[in-house]
Amino acid sequence: MALLPFGVARLDDVLGGGAPPGNSVLVAGESGAGGREFAYTSAAMNALALSDPELFDLYYGELDEGTERPEAVHYLSLSAGEGYVERELRYVMDDEIVDAAIDEIQFQDFSEEYFQLSSIPREWYVGEATSLRDLSGGENREEVLSAVGEYLSDNAQGNVVVLDSLTELVDAAGGEIEWDDVAMLARGLGKAAHSWGCLLLAIVNVETLTEIQYGQLMDASGGTLEFRWESGGSQRARTMVVREFRGVLSQLESENIVQFETEIHDGGLDISDVRKIR
Repeated sequence: MALLPFGVARLDDVLGGGAPPGNSVLVAGESGAGGREFAYTSAAMNALALSDPELFDLYYGELDEGTERPEAVHYLSLSAGEGYVERELRYVMDDEIVDAAIDEIQFQDFSEEYFQLSSIPREWYVGEATSLRDLSGGENREEVLSAVGEYLSDNAQGNVVVLDSLTELVDAAGGEIEWDDVAMLARGLGKAAHSWGCLLLAIVNVETLTEIQYGQLMDASGGTLEFRWESGGSQRARTMVVREFRGVLSQLESENIVQFETEIHDGGLDISDVRKIR
């Protein structure tokens, strides 16, 4: 079975081309440590492979023989629109990558479903109300978990998907969304990703979680890539730790590699040539 590329060149090279299809992977870590940049890079580079193969080859290189490009890239955001995500992409990588890739990233904004659980004024996230239905708040809007689930059921098959983010569902837990609902969604994603044959990256900020909650999300997922700040002398460095990864971690452990330094360049985030030994 062909692997699906993360779109992070050196990581894909270390893994022999990418990840086995059918994986739900936590992209977890501290604020600013690189997890979000990893997800942006994955979405943009996989989209670039579809839109401009020559530019993709310039920034990424050739795909491994055992790797197959996804047919589509989906980016699901719970609280930010396409314009915001595009701006963030430009902070991480060169404009020519974003210009070429952006139309191949299929954005889905769930702000309406997400913010309706709060007291935030509706015009803040859907624009100016223009009808009696808008002013009344509507009657049949889907609850956010159902909306996300239905979208994935219709679009995840064989594709690369970024879910931004499980953290925001955790932040909403205790209101209309309970923690058990978030944990159940993670378990469902882990099971469904296998049948969909997709690579699903779920962003998580570990600073919002208890250790028990984080452990439950890890157990529910096929893999966990954890991004940390490491201090060395007077400098801080971003590192990526492979905490769990079914079908992949054993390969890394055979080479005594589970932790990598990372760097951000014109092509986005990548692991460095420096490999840390566990």
